[in-house]
Amino acid sequence: MTRHVPKRTTDAAAEAAQALGLRPGQSIELLKELHILTREGRINQDSRRKLKQVQHLVQFIEKLLLELPDGGAQATLADHGAGKSYLGFILYDLFFRERGGWVYGIETRAELVERSRALAQRLGFERMRFLPLSVADSTTSGELPQRIDMVTALHACDTATDDAIAFGLAKEARFMVLVPCCQAEVASCLRQNKALALARTPLAELWRHPLHTREVGSQLTNVLRCLYLEASGYQVTVTELVGWEHSLKNELIIARRTGHRKASAAARLRELLETFGLQALGDTRFALLP
Repeated sequence: MTRHVPKRTTDAAAEAAQALGLRPGQSIELLKELHILTREGRINQDSRRKLKQVQHLVQFIEKLLLELPDGGAQATLADHGAGKSYLGFILYDLFFRERGGWVYGIETRAELVERSRALAQRLGFERMRFLPLSVADSTTSGELPQRIDMVTALHACDTATDDAIAFGLAKEARFMVLVPCCQAEVASCLRQNKALALARTPLAELWRHPLHTREVGSQLTNVLRCLYLEASGYQVTVTELVGWEHSLKNELIIARRTGHRKASAAARLRELLETFGLQALGDTRFALLP
């Protein structure tokens, strides 16, 4: 009588790849190096959410890169506030490694830059560069091209998203893909200035409580950013990145350069800044170029 022998299971890494919907050829080793997968190929719930966000964002980015000449074969992408460079590495693995082009990770924390450089070298990701630069320095640095095709910023905290926008404008980026996080500057201004023009109206109730101030400040910040981009020559689309169950920082701003500056957007931007007592930001974060 023949004894039934159970079919051997695949290794944990292959099972994880199948369960996570990874693409054919996607580097399991990279995901381990990024500590998204354990050495045994397993994944916890927090890493699962993080990977889902990045993978979903990559899909948006790839569609835009394919619009570039030769399907993005020589594309240049700068990831601002790169942190541990999850986005940059996964983009390189899935898009740039086979097609060509360059990925630049811009991050002010030197220790994270060194860690990313070492990882890129170990994996043979030869067209990745990691630079320990501020936004002002990155705009003028000779280590970056004069023009960049795409600027990304995933969960760049508070004004770091505005820094990425400023960089993108200076580099005449074809596209900007932004997922803002922790917007605090406008909320702080609302608390200090009390939006005097609205202080005696029912709208003042929107920021009477500190929690509401933070939420209104976050919403207003992104509205101002969209108007600023439109006034600077970009067509803007706003959508959700992933389901809210995966992240509360879920707003995705996609800006496509048209070169047509909308005067109506500039006017609305100035009106909102004045109405909410944020005129000082009109001279800094949201200063329109001549």
